[in-house]
Amino acid sequence: MSMPRTNKLTRRRRTKPVRQSVTIPGPLAIEVRRVAQERQLTMSRALVALAETGVRAEAEAKENLKAAYRRFMDEQEPARKEEAGKNLVRAVFGKDSIAGDTVL
Repeated sequence: MSMPRTNKLTRRRRTKPVRQSVTIPGPLAIEVRRVAQERQLTMSRALVALAETGVRAEAEAKENLKAAYRRFMDEQEPARKEEAGKNLVRAVFGKDSIAGDTVL
């Protein structure tokens, strides 16, 4: 007997949507409403879209931080290590963290 073949889509666990009630500040609600109108979405869908964007942005920032740290630790040449160190500082504290920094 052979095992039945399964499709990758059927093997993936599908998570059920979760109904969640949240209270958001008034100014934020105005911005979410604006996004919803611009994208022709409901407020609920706009909140989901904005949350997904935020989660992705946070994951990318974390990856950028890890990459900057790896470049700093792996660099041996002093001039390049200093530049890698500045990039690491920017990744941790933001692009405006170094006084007189011209990098945008």
